[in-house]
Amino acid sequence: MNDEELRSIIKKIILEETQQNQIRIGVSNHHIHLTDADFKVLFPGQKMTVFKPLYQHNEFASNQFADIVGPKGTVKHVRILGPNRDHSQVEIAKSETYTLGIDAPIRLSGHLEGAPSVKLVTPDGEVTVQGVIVAKRHIHMSLEDAKRFGVKLGDSVSVEIKSPERTTTFADVIARPREDFLLEMHIDTDEASAANVGPNTTGRIIVNPK
Repeated sequence: MNDEELRSIIKKIILEETQQNQIRIGVSNHHIHLTDADFKVLFPGQKMTVFKPLYQHNEFASNQFADIVGPKGTVKHVRILGPNRDHSQVEIAKSETYTLGIDAPIRLSGHLEGAPSVKLVTPDGEVTVQGVIVAKRHIHMSLEDAKRFGVKLGDSVSVEIKSPERTTTFADVIARPREDFLLEMHIDTDEASAANVGPNTTGRIIVNPK
């Protein structure tokens, strides 16, 4: 084997390894999850209707919106995501906490202990929801993906995002494997802006040494 053939094999191995670790980037705009009871108060007599399906199975963006009202200000026209959940929850970007005048913790979805409350207001009703968070960046993945990457639920990895002029590596990205999940990293709009993420931007998972 000559040097040129060896270099070709090495390039192929590197390319295959890189492609295996490629991941879709999903940018999560501010949104609201509601219980059945809160939905009925905000949208009396209505059923939640689908605007478009989301990437993860059975999740969708609805045609319903509400305003988020905090002590200092309001974030208007925030979309409701479906289906409804057991506990209402509001997810916003860190920059929006200053508009609302609240100190929302950075948490994974569903971890709402000690999270502040806000009012959700529509033309037909209003409710107070205890559970406003800034979503901690994370990766949805199947159990097979988790096995391939050598991670388990709650493990922290890093993700390198290559984008024009703003290539960025995000640390503290939490693995969230589940049988029905599709491989996708979720970041919020603040993080996406910082890394200049576009519609076709992908990331590369870097598993942290244990």
